[in-house]
Amino acid sequence: MKLTSRICLLVSLFVFASCATNPFTGKQTMALVNNDNLFASSFKQYDTFLKENKIVQGTEDAARITRIGQRIAKAAERYLNANGYVGYLDGYKWEYNLVEDDTKNAWCMPGGKIVFYTGILPVAQTDAGIAAIMGHEVAHALANHGQQRMSAAYIQQGIALTGNIALTDQESRDMFNTYYGVGSTVLGTLPFSRSHEAEADRIGIVLMAIAGYNPEAAPKLWTRMETSNTPEFLSTHPANESRISSLAALVPSAKAEAEKFGVTSFTD
Repeated sequence: MKLTSRICLLVSLFVFASCATNPFTGKQTMALVNNDNLFASSFKQYDTFLKENKIVQGTEDAARITRIGQRIAKAAERYLNANGYVGYLDGYKWEYNLVEDDTKNAWCMPGGKIVFYTGILPVAQTDAGIAAIMGHEVAHALANHGQQRMSAAYIQQGIALTGNIALTDQESRDMFNTYYGVGSTVLGTLPFSRSHEAEADRIGIVLMAIAGYNPEAAPKLWTRMETSNTPEFLSTHPANESRISSLAALVPSAKAEAEKFGVTSFTD
């Protein structure tokens, strides 16, 4: 067996053996990175970030972020426990911080470390708006999207290495590296990222509804977000128009899911 064939076989076996189950979809996902190691690295990076940025403390907005975050985390626990994933959140160390920054963004690191920038609060407007953002960001962590992105990066690197080993002349290698770099991004990385964003929307709107926040706020939130002129196929995120329509279509099912947990009235 040729060396390149052996490498491909070993990579295939490693990927097959390194899978996890997405508790929200039931699908197998790539898990080439151990979550324990990923969480430890995440917590360290988070602590470093907090030391280097201005944390807002003792204000109503800071309290809102913590309060809403705790309700979303509780909703996630209720959903997971009810669907046979008791203990799934073991190892998560939830933390919520508001950071003084005009950036219109928020994020949740693997393991439950969350940051909201003050710049996104005017876009969120209401508690339900904050919950829509919080649910989406928490969903990324719960679905192990960070783990999957790192796993995909390792696979891309493995394919690139195999290609460079297989091609014996420099001209062919240069051509392969150029086309593989562009192709793997447009046909691999970007669609992968967009699928994660869409999945986080689907999970997040359910979590906010179970937490008691009106899921109708989710599509409304995206009507207030700044739009990008980048074509969707070259973007890491779905186009705003498709995102709004998809979220609007998910509102009834999110409310129905919340009703299973006895939640029938919602905070706007």
